[in-house]
Order: sequence, then structure tokens, then C-alpha cells
Amino acid sequence: MTQPPMPQAGVPTCYRHPGRESHIRCQRCGRPICPDCMRDAAVGFQCPECVAEGRRTTRQARTAYGGLRPTNASITTMVLIGLNVAVFAMIQLTGRYGSRLYELFALTPTGTCSVSDGSGYFPGVTSEGLCSTVAGTRWVPGVVDGSYWQLVTTMFTHVEIWHIGLNMLALYMLGPQIELAVGRVRFLALYLLSGLAGSALVYWLADPEGSTVGASTAVFGLMGALLVIAHKVGGDVQQILLLLAVNAVITFTIPNVSWPGHLGGFLGGVVISGVLVYAPRGPRRAAFQACGLVTVTALLALAVIARSAALA
Repeated sequence: MTQPPMPQAGVPTCYRHPGRESHIRCQRCGRPICPDCMRDAAVGFQCPECVAEGRRTTRQARTAYGGLRPTNASITTMVLIGLNVAVFAMIQLTGRYGSRLYELFALTPTGTCSVSDGSGYFPGVTSEGLCSTVAGTRWVPGVVDGSYWQLVTTMFTHVEIWHIGLNMLALYMLGPQIELAVGRVRFLALYLLSGLAGSALVYWLADPEGSTVGASTAVFGLMGALLVIAHKVGGDVQQILLLLAVNAVITFTIPNVSWPGHLGGFLGGVVISGVLVYAPRGPRRAAFQACGLVTVTALLALAVIARSAALA
């Protein structure tokens, strides 16, 4: 195998590849660089080390409330929609209301003795031992039995096409504009904690033997957040209040709609967005926001624990 010819004496060579002749210099440090080391810059080329240093020292753009400004504010929303659609599809393929996945994911406070084909459950049969004596049934544990994941999975669970359709449409409309205002991490925290707040109120106020599903707990949290942000910037909140009024009428007039979930999600969204939006500006704003979110999470956890103790 032949070796490439060495550059003649006095000819500049790449500082990273001494055997390569180079007549191009880095626009930042002035060192010669070969074609493999050239990185496009605003003017000319830079070497890899200067590009890396520039990334470390360049201040990243921030949103009005301290989060990193997303380059594409719809990514998180589309991922959340994708998760909801994936769970919906799996439930449809495995039996809808009779799906084992539905039973595991739906929020059921005390557990139920369900008919094996998913056609219903036996009210008043509130223990696994008693359920085992009834033919053709299976025990579905609830939150009080230790299925605490249901407080989160319920907000990704749907059975009816109209249900997931309305929730995902609202998420698609609200999510990107709120993420653009607060940043991706804060938006995700707002979404999940609002949903958890709705689940906590369902755990306290809904039928202990019933099951509750749907992303509307988190979606109502986004509505509450949009109201807080609009008020903070002095925007027109009349359209938001009208939207909330229409949804309140739907919540309290249509059967089988979880008003505790909607109310809990909305209140959670108001409180959490208040923490994010009204945190004092300055270097300690992120710390203040983090402490506020941790406090909200702790209070929700204490509410769930207290309810479990009352139901046990």
C-alpha cells in the first residue's frame, strides 16, 4: 500500500491532521484546517473545537417564563397525541371495555369484581376474596390496592372514538402555544401534574367502584394555564372564559362525564401555571419554579395517601 506524499516544507498543514496540506484557516482561531475539519460558519469556516466552544458559550434563547425556547413547539404535543392514539389502538384490538389493558390503565378507586367478558361488574363486591366466589368474574385491583400508576395511565386511556377525538383536538390546539410560552420541560410538567390533580380529585369524589379514563383532566389543566397566561400578559380572556363556560355546561349536563376530573385538572392547571408564570424574574426563578412544582406534587401525593387510608 502506498503512503500519501508528505507536504513540502513550509506548506501549511491541518492542525488536526499534520499530513494534510491546507490553505484554509479557521475564521475564529486562525489555525489551518483540511476539508474534513471545516465546519460552516456565518462567515467562512471554523474548526471543530471552535464550533464546540461557541455552543458552550452562546446563550440559548429563553421563553418569557424561563424555559428554553423550543425550535418546534408542536413536538411534545404530537408525542403526547401519539401515546394516546397508541394506547387507544391497543385497547381497541384487545377487547375495548373488556380489554385487560383497559382494566389496568383506567382509574378505579377501590377495585371491581368484573365480568370476565368485560360486559359489567358486580356492585358491592369490593374484595378479591368475595369476587373469587362468583363464577365468570375476575378481580380488577384499584388504586387503594396499590395500583397507583392508574392515576397517570388514566389520562392516556380512551375507548370511544369521539372521546379521544375531542381530547386530542383540544390538545393539538392548546399544547403548542402553551409550550411556546413556558418551554418544553415546563409544559410537560404542567400537563402531567394537571392530569394528576384531576385524578386525585376523581379518587376523592367519584364513585369508588367506577372507572374513569380520558386526557380531559390534563386538557382542562391547559385551559386553566391559558387563562392564567392571558391574564398575566394583559390579553383578552373573554374567549377563554367562553370556552370554559361551554365546557362546564358539557361537563355538568352530559351523563358519564367526570366533573371531578375536569374540575381537578382545571384547578391544577391554574395553580401550576401560576407558579411558572408568577415566579420572580432573575437567576433564582428556575429554583423557585422547581420548588413550587415539587410542593404541588407532594400535596397531591399526600391527598392520594389520605384517601387510600380512608378507603382501606
